[in-house]
Amino acid sequence: MKNLPHWRSLLYVPAAREKFIAKAHERGADAIILDLEDSIAPAEKPAARAALAGAVPRVSANGADVVVRLNRPLELAVQDIQAAVMPGVRALICTKIMGADHVKLLAELIESAEAARGMEIGQTGMVVLAEDAAGVLRAEEIARAHPRIVALGIGGEDLATDLGAEATPDALDLPKRLGVLAARAAGVLPLGFIGTVAGLSDLEGYRAMLRRSRAIGFACASCVHPSQVAIINEEYGASEEELARAKRMIAAFEVALGQGLGAVSFEGQMIDLPVVERARRLVRRV
Repeated sequence: MKNLPHWRSLLYVPAAREKFIAKAHERGADAIILDLEDSIAPAEKPAARAALAGAVPRVSANGADVVVRLNRPLELAVQDIQAAVMPGVRALICTKIMGADHVKLLAELIESAEAARGMEIGQTGMVVLAEDAAGVLRAEEIARAHPRIVALGIGGEDLATDLGAEATPDALDLPKRLGVLAARAAGVLPLGFIGTVAGLSDLEGYRAMLRRSRAIGFACASCVHPSQVAIINEEYGASEEELARAKRMIAAFEVALGQGLGAVSFEGQMIDLPVVERARRLVRRV
């Protein structure tokens, strides 16, 4: 079984913006994404790469994992990988993935960078994003393409553009669900939610969307604003009440097993192994 990260929230921070870097460790996110892609203008990208080495220990000061988002064009991705692979970086977000061969090419570049730095080969994970129609249809192939992969997501805004659609929950529902299926089948984390990263003004609507997304099977989500972090942590995490109930359920089921029973009534609900396994996963995530 893969050693997957324990992520609920991943907060995007532009790698070249000091005012965001300085407070990133205070935001409560499970991972900080140092962005080299969309939030960085083309002229700023060399400076953003150069800033990574200093930013990594600062944004992880309170224990958050560090992830770096790469640019898609290969000439930029090569430079990004050379700058981003270092001790302290848990994973790289590889954008607009076309298929398994694309993943394998990037994985080879990451391995070369690890070797050049004397790092343990394989310690840098990959988060792979399918962001167009062709990529979504290859999502399972992409998710299984390399053992470095720890999470897979479907990029809503770019996908909507490729589809000629609006980035609405209705338009993204099927592709996002396909991403969940592909990730779970491959044994990696489904990253995301049914919707897009836009919409900072309606935090209660955002919470409701996250709650629905978690029920569908998503494990973690990225966000662009610190106000979203706590909401993700609450909705993709587990409350004390949920944990206590899960532990009671597990204990009751183990007693039932000892009595030769495969199902048992628990607090008004009939439970069997699949229900209890979900409770076990909830407990393991904490």
